[in-house]
Amino acid sequence: MKQIVVFGYSVMSLEVMKRLNSKQHTLLFVSEDEDEAERITEQGFATTIIDFRNDDELTAIGIGSSVDIIFCFYPTDSDNVFLTISARALDKELTIIAIVDDPESAEKLLAAGANKIIDPYEICAKRTHNMLTKPDVTNMLDNTVFGQHDLNIAQIEIPSGSYLEDSKSSDLGLAEKYNLILIGIVDRELGDALHFAISEKKHILNAGDVLVVLGPSREIKHFKEVVNGGYICWN
Repeated sequence: MKQIVVFGYSVMSLEVMKRLNSKQHTLLFVSEDEDEAERITEQGFATTIIDFRNDDELTAIGIGSSVDIIFCFYPTDSDNVFLTISARALDKELTIIAIVDDPESAEKLLAAGANKIIDPYEICAKRTHNMLTKPDVTNMLDNTVFGQHDLNIAQIEIPSGSYLEDSKSSDLGLAEKYNLILIGIVDRELGDALHFAISEKKHILNAGDVLVVLGPSREIKHFKEVVNGGYICWN
């Protein structure tokens, strides 16, 4: 079970904590004052009050020993850079994820030792662009990746006699019918390599081909039953 510490009170930090699976992680929020700590505690999260500028206090909460991941969500880039430098000095293997307000600060955070930078403006811009240019893809992601905690990857082999034989991969309609995303296809005629489904290329499916799909376990099970049963179930 990974131990995660979140620094900085914001809408994004709250959303991250709500989405983290409590069965897979232990979570601690670092607060700057008692009022903030009380607000977080009322929402069911473990909270502590420390000065992140003090290495001894960072060590006391497990950075450098038991903590695996930290999120740096302070509103000012300078605070996130300072925290990243301090945490990296205490633990060379620690995973550090930091938010950035000014895109020009991204290089500073990476140089300070951050593993991953989150630019909320870039994310919003990309999603806005996708909503305008690729509404079907955006809706699919909202209904699967962004709306589900139960996400799994599965390999589904097409048996002889399945309704999928001789059909086109572009006609699967996994998002609409099963709330699934097609990641790729293993075409047995070409070998065992996975061909990622990231282009508009139409692929003729044959018995023995393997579909690699992403989605909720219940929907994966449903789709597998349909493929093996040889009938189409419209949702």
